Amino acid sequence: MTKKRGHGEGSIYKRKDGIWTAQVTVQGKQIYKYFKTQRDALDWIHETKTQIRSGVSIRAANITLKEYLDEWLVSHKSAVRPKTIYQYSQIVRQHIVPVLGKIKLKDLNPKHIQSLYNFKIETGVSKRSVVLIHSILHKALNQALRWELIGRNPAHAVSRPKTGRKEMKTLSDSQARTFLSAAKESRYEMLYWLAISTGMRQGELLGLKWSDLDWINGSFQVQRQLQRIDGEGLVFSEPKSLASNRSVLISITMLDRLRNHLDYQIQEKRLLGEKWEENDMMFPSTTGTPADHRNLFRDFKSILKKAELPDIRFHDLRHTAATLMLEQGVHPKVVQERLGHADITLTLNTYSHVMPSMQEEAAKKMDALLNPIEVSGDFNDLQ
Repeated sequence: MTKKRGHGEGSIYKRKDGIWTAQVTVQGKQIYKYFKTQRDALDWIHETKTQIRSGVSIRAANITLKEYLDEWLVSHKSAVRPKTIYQYSQIVRQHIVPVLGKIKLKDLNPKHIQSLYNFKIETGVSKRSVVLIHSILHKALNQALRWELIGRNPAHAVSRPKTGRKEMKTLSDSQARTFLSAAKESRYEMLYWLAISTGMRQGELLGLKWSDLDWINGSFQVQRQLQRIDGEGLVFSEPKSLASNRSVLISITMLDRLRNHLDYQIQEKRLLGEKWEENDMMFPSTTGTPADHRNLFRDFKSILKKAELPDIRFHDLRHTAATLMLEQGVHPKVVQERLGHADITLTLNTYSHVMPSMQEEAAKKMDALLNPIEVSGDFNDLQ
């Protein structure tokens, strides 16, 4: 009578065609894998036994990386914004699954992952995109570790590509004034004023409602953003992070501009009559519905061209706001809060290019402050 192998036991044998068969028993079921060399078969058995001792289950032994990532994306959907889960799904479907999807989750090792990154770079995928692939895969495998599907995260041992800081383009104070002057005929003029004066994100600005504005205290409460999701259209979602849900103060002058903007919108609403769809949007479309990012993009680019300004991204208005605030001596902590950064370190690292001029100014001020006072006469006469 053949003795049933116990949990974690394994064996290898060579077939007539020269292929080595490795077998391990997990929870009473036998798992097989085939290799060209005896060494590879022994290594696989050793690795599998290590994973079994770490708690790998029969499900983990059979599930492929594709099957696991599909499950992880579903479970992760409620934890992140719709646009984020859409981006994760794209990366998984386009980059990870075609190369590694058929590998069993428990067999995935650092060499597989490193080969994926190398292959992507060799085929022209940017280093930044590969860093994003690494981030998503690492996050997903960490969850597999918590679910006790694997004994270790193989992405820990992989070297992700190093990327330089992405070039940041900002408008100077004179260029910002030129841009705002050129935007006077735009329906988004007030949105541009807020973008440059507060540093709010595009989605946050398009998601603003009049009910978010405290007219008495002169502040906005940022509590949503408008995003376009392929297959779903325009959707409202939570701010990017906990720190992004914030209160942003504005000046009395900005409040007056907003009153004029509201008056114009009321007139627009009256002219359109029943065709107007009321959504309380501060920057709606011509019919009152949430404004499409693509229309804003076209308007933004046309203003840059008309004003003969550098061809920057809309997001660079956020960088412009931060840079101008720091150059005007606004404390970095205040800049951090207005931008909605979770940590002041992010603010300082992102806008370190502004710091040298600030340090020079600080040195001059300290020099003036500590300049010795000339004392006339004999010092002893003062005692």
